[in-house]
Amino acid sequence: MSEESKENIFMFVPNIIGYARVILAVISFYFMTTNCGIAITCYIISALLDAFDGHAARYFNQSTKFGAMLDQLTDRCGTMCLCAVLGLFFPKYMFWFLVSMSIDIACHWIYLHTSILQGKTSHKFIDMSESPIMNLYYTNKTVLFCMCAGNECFYVALYILHFTEGPMILGLSLIKIIIYMSAPIAILKSCISILHLIVACKNLSIIDCNERKEITEKVN
Repeated sequence: MSEESKENIFMFVPNIIGYARVILAVISFYFMTTNCGIAITCYIISALLDAFDGHAARYFNQSTKFGAMLDQLTDRCGTMCLCAVLGLFFPKYMFWFLVSMSIDIACHWIYLHTSILQGKTSHKFIDMSESPIMNLYYTNKTVLFCMCAGNECFYVALYILHFTEGPMILGLSLIKIIIYMSAPIAILKSCISILHLIVACKNLSIIDCNERKEITEKVN
């Protein structure tokens, strides 16, 4: 048995960071309805560690599919649970939180699943990076960070608003200012997620057509 096959990918540094993210997220979920300080501290640290596990994976050459999936699931579950609590805190807007959760989970799931199925092997698949806007989104780390951070700021600020409005600036609370500034980013990120969904569905249809063609050719 080769040395590579003996590697325990579950103990890779980036994956250990991923486990820490999960633990922090669970602690955050436990305190979300009772202790804003603990909940939001654990939630933010868990979110920030998302950047460190990526750097660790590249530094130690320990990038794995398991780590990537763990990272995605932690992100999606974190945002989903925060939105669930926001629906409890702001029942008047429950519908929109449900829509937000559905878009986030459905779009990421089908896009990732389709990417695995297509194997990135055919030029016939639709590549969103061909769009100037999407190319900027995927290749510019600053843009990607601002989009993700702005999206998180929107939901986190809404959460904090339930407990306090914070200091006042020019007659408007700091928390509300953050909400108004980050809301367009959150909406734009949801639109990009929907674009992921549309492209993934089209690529999935290409996979279906290719598989049906292969079956037909074998039968004939």
